Amino acid sequence: MANTSSRTLRLLSLLQTHRFWPGGELAERLGVSVRTLRRDVDRLRELGYPVDAHRGVDGGYQLAAGAALPPLVVDDEEAVALAIGLRTAAQGAIAGIEESSVRALAKVVQVMPPRLRRRVDALRTATVPAVWGNGPTVDAEVLTTLAQACRDEEQLRFSYTAARGEQTDRHVEPHRLVSLGRRWYLVAYDLLRHDWRSFRLDRLSDPHNTGVRFRPRKLPAEDAAAYVRAGMDGTSAASHTVEAIVHAPAEKVRALIGQWATVEEIDEGRCRFLMTTDQLDWPAFALGGVGAEFEVLQPPELVEHIREWGTRFLRATGEATG
Repeated sequence: MANTSSRTLRLLSLLQTHRFWPGGELAERLGVSVRTLRRDVDRLRELGYPVDAHRGVDGGYQLAAGAALPPLVVDDEEAVALAIGLRTAAQGAIAGIEESSVRALAKVVQVMPPRLRRRVDALRTATVPAVWGNGPTVDAEVLTTLAQACRDEEQLRFSYTAARGEQTDRHVEPHRLVSLGRRWYLVAYDLLRHDWRSFRLDRLSDPHNTGVRFRPRKLPAEDAAAYVRAGMDGTSAASHTVEAIVHAPAEKVRALIGQWATVEEIDEGRCRFLMTTDQLDWPAFALGGVGAEFEVLQPPELVEHIREWGTRFLRATGEATG
């Protein structure tokens, strides 16, 4: 018979794989008596897992939803699926959850055995992801390394290529990762320049831990995102605020592009499309892909951009008239 701790983990894993387990069947799967099963269930409850018991001939157990999320137990296949899914989400597949995906990915990778990491890497290298928009891509392995260093308060070294092409070696105390405008940034204290800096991750390469811990310094900003925004003022590419009226129900437009923009209902047949972007190709593509009439209210640059697209498409069909 397995020891109490391993049996408790096995019980938790079984409860997480089925909505309901008859008591006798569950005890048989664990190789214990019904009385021992009750004690193991009580032990799970003491650890914070809400296990409901149903008494009677058809009685059994099921894991219920609690006030807080307790630790989960996953098998090998589920761990690989989690890592792949989190890598995809971390690289911007769903807007708004990139940073939380990186934190979760760091936790999964930390406890994942090497054999499973190799499977994850094999799947990653054999898969071509679909990238939305024109933002630069960032290797999820880099994101994971940086996230773990931020969490563990451990100094980092890496190579960095500036906007003008010069490459330097950096030694930093990492603070936070920030996702802004389809780009990732690392906010860190630069130990060679004795000042705070933000680094674009698509220009950062070969990050590695030093094993040296540090005591966090006070960031000279409200938070890491505010620090990055302040550094971008006047130095980043032009940012466009897009506003358009789409002649389609808001529910339909949200289903198609709501994760990339704000969609506000005007009436049953119209909605307002709002987006902030540094690239005009993406809003033009998004609006055109809805399959409905629309009018661009701002900026005028997008109107001209769509006009150029339209002329080019007409030339492709031989219908352009000059």
